[in-house]
Amino acid sequence: MSQKIVTVVGSTGQQGKAVIAAFTGNVQYRIRGVTRNPESASARTLASQGIDIVKADLNDLQSLIAAFEGSHVIFGLTDYWGLFMIHGPTKSKEIELQQAKNLAKAASATSTLEHYIWSTLPRGNKEYPVYHFEGKSEVHDVIRADPFLLPRTTLFLICFYANNLQIASFRPYWIETAKKYVQFTTYDPETMIPFIGAVENITPFIKAIIVNPGKTKNGTIVIGSIEQWTAKKWIEEWAAARGAQALLVQISRQSYDALWPWPRWSEEFALMMDYFQFVPLQEWTEPGVNVLTAESLDISPVETLEEWSKTYQLPEPSTVSY
Repeated sequence: MSQKIVTVVGSTGQQGKAVIAAFTGNVQYRIRGVTRNPESASARTLASQGIDIVKADLNDLQSLIAAFEGSHVIFGLTDYWGLFMIHGPTKSKEIELQQAKNLAKAASATSTLEHYIWSTLPRGNKEYPVYHFEGKSEVHDVIRADPFLLPRTTLFLICFYANNLQIASFRPYWIETAKKYVQFTTYDPETMIPFIGAVENITPFIKAIIVNPGKTKNGTIVIGSIEQWTAKKWIEEWAAARGAQALLVQISRQSYDALWPWPRWSEEFALMMDYFQFVPLQEWTEPGVNVLTAESLDISPVETLEEWSKTYQLPEPSTVSY
């Protein structure tokens, strides 16, 4: 039996690697990794593992069509943050949306396609806008208007990474005189956050999406969350596992932005936390759309949040890159 080709966009990134892990060792599939730079160390590592590496640019539709040729499964994603570091929020959203449209068009042009998995985020909200959500979620309209692509598509909404703790504006800082970790926030400590948790938890979601095509296709949204914790619990559980206490200190947006003025990550994450605080989960998706959860797909995480809190070590600030 000939193998089906599963093509993973962003194969060298953390999401891409977790998707690849879902197919590794499955003889039904041959994995193709799409990257901008096939000569990078991470791309060469994948190639050494037997993964076919092809070059494509998300800004170049024809290169994507060529990269997707013969694919049966395509995992698509865009990188807002790489754009953000260069262009800022508004322009990055515009570029990301066009890249998302290019991916959808290229997938639609793939005659062998059986399943398109789009890595997405919650839909935009006029009152609480989040730029890194909107480019991904606005392409849903393009997918739903495509009679070939829609029946083959799963919208995989990947929730909050627990290791966002390493980001400067989320990081808990040890205050020696207080003998506590302190996290500065603009949001209520009781804000509920839906967590994917560890990046590796993407893998069982992808497996479940693939083995349940009758449930997960046709524009179904799969919520990639293993558990909901409050912002307060996220920090306190991590600190308690180290025999310490943590305190969340709510400050003004002006003070928050002044603490981390560049590269303006704090602004974007403050917008996201406003969204989490004030937009209920049932409003994260389009009305009338089929929505599935970890429970409805019988997904067991690779690592629970409790396990994560006990094992996760914060990297040194100088070693963190975004």
